[in-house]
Amino acid sequence: MFSTWLNKQVTQARRYLFLGKKTTNCTEVLGMCKQHCNFAHDKEICAMKEIPSFNAYIEKSIKAHWDLNALTDYKGKTLQYHDVARKIEKLHILFENGGIVKGDKIALCGRNSAHWAVAYLAIITYGAVVVPVQNEFTPEQIYNIVNHSESKLIFVGDVVAPNLTIEPMPAIEAIVYLPDFSLRECKSEKLSFAREHLNEIFGKKYPKYFRKEHVAYHQDKAEELAIINYTSGTTGFSKGVMLPYRALWGNLDFVMHELAPHVPVGGNILSILPMAHMYGQMFEFILAFCAGAHNHFLTRQPSPSLIVEAMSEIKPAIVSAVPLMVDKIIRKKIFPLVQNSRVKLLSNMPVIGKKVKNNICQMVRDLFGGNVYEVIVGGASLNKEIEEFLTDIGFPITVVYGTTETAPVLTFTDQSQFAPGSCGIPVRHVEVKIASNDPLNIPGEIIARGINVMQGYYKNEEATRQVLDQDGWYHTGDLATMAPDGHIYIRGRIKNMLLGSNGQNVFPEEIEDKLNSMTLVNESLVVQKGDKLVGLVYPEMDEVASLDLSPEDLEGIMEQNRHELNTILPSYCKLSAIKVHDTEFEKTPKRSIKRYLYQNV
Repeated sequence: MFSTWLNKQVTQARRYLFLGKKTTNCTEVLGMCKQHCNFAHDKEICAMKEIPSFNAYIEKSIKAHWDLNALTDYKGKTLQYHDVARKIEKLHILFENGGIVKGDKIALCGRNSAHWAVAYLAIITYGAVVVPVQNEFTPEQIYNIVNHSESKLIFVGDVVAPNLTIEPMPAIEAIVYLPDFSLRECKSEKLSFAREHLNEIFGKKYPKYFRKEHVAYHQDKAEELAIINYTSGTTGFSKGVMLPYRALWGNLDFVMHELAPHVPVGGNILSILPMAHMYGQMFEFILAFCAGAHNHFLTRQPSPSLIVEAMSEIKPAIVSAVPLMVDKIIRKKIFPLVQNSRVKLLSNMPVIGKKVKNNICQMVRDLFGGNVYEVIVGGASLNKEIEEFLTDIGFPITVVYGTTETAPVLTFTDQSQFAPGSCGIPVRHVEVKIASNDPLNIPGEIIARGINVMQGYYKNEEATRQVLDQDGWYHTGDLATMAPDGHIYIRGRIKNMLLGSNGQNVFPEEIEDKLNSMTLVNESLVVQKGDKLVGLVYPEMDEVASLDLSPEDLEGIMEQNRHELNTILPSYCKLSAIKVHDTEFEKTPKRSIKRYLYQNV
């Protein structure tokens, strides 16, 4: 009873502090909170009104690193920090003279590039709301998001631009072309005039030259809306996640404390992940820019061979990746060299084994550029075979966990404290719990609250109520257990969980992880048909072709895989069949399989 009352009191105190009001019992409540509820970072969480400006970080970095390289399109042009500041200022002039006001929504849709980064920085430091849109989306999806968000402008890249017109977007006043910031289509005379006379207006405002002293950005407030990030999702139409500046600041403060010390000023970061997602946005782009590093953008779809080529040239200090990327690099570049009887024999010898593993570790390091402090994997769990291999050779790997709704980080540990199978421990500024009576042994839902958590879903109160409870807890929908030392172990998605014929909970991800390591399996998906489990497999087609295997041969191999897999699975998890899927599974931009598309296959 006391804890329930106390939670309500803390929630009320937090609400008053958000609003800048005074409450006589706030200090008393916080004291009891620390004494009885063991709140993580309670002082930071409950003092949100004192959160510094997120934009101040950007402003400070530009001034401190004025003459350093900032943004480069791979094999293309480089912008220094002062170049970025100048372009931001010109876009601010365009906004101001074009009638765009603080709080207006501005959509941003294009491949990773230096100008994507400039547009993002210009929007957020002006005080407008950024609406990042995946450039892989269809025109209809883009129109839906732009219209739902009520965006006034949309910046588009070279791939997206030819497929969009302004008519289906009634609130849009202009389409801005990212490569040169020209107006492709415009309905506003003010914007047309401002763009046509932009250099002239800039020259009048700064008649001599533009200096760092002129850089002064919007001073944001904690609860002010900064981003509406539409989740791609795997279960239908995406929702607009409302992220206030406090959520961005909380994540930025985390990466500046945990990651920036390993990214030297002037050092390199390779931007591989889509910046329209919070993971790539925070761990690559914003981290690098605020740390004074040099960010390189691939500007095109990142294949494993392109990534390896770019890493060898750029030599990034930290690499952020999704599991599929790491998996493919290791399987294609390393396993063929080390998975033979001679290497395995030497690896198991007491003295020589350590040297062999060190040499293999250096081979992997070289693939990632040779200068990497750690490789951070997020977005999904790393395949256990790959994880075990990397930890066995001492490679600096670690895992981060979070959601778009938390902008994005919830748990992380440095590679030196990485626990295999875990996604880390709760990070600063958030409290994370497992909703289970026995979180050590019985999986429960991961719930979180703190300054990283979203305000809700844009214009969708019902969806907001489903995930944000009255005490401020965000319900992730992910199932996990928690070790006594705080390490969290993901066990599956609540929505993905299947119910076995005997009432046992079945987590398909755990089966898929084992199946993905078997002969000729590229990727897999486990679905339920009545009371039976079926594995859908997309094979390694290159290997199938090189071995000249017939469809019957392939079916025989998959049947053998099924028998081997079933020997290591509990009875309620065994597969009744494996069906070959002849095309790669359709995925979200985060490379998660869209499960809902295959439930009736």
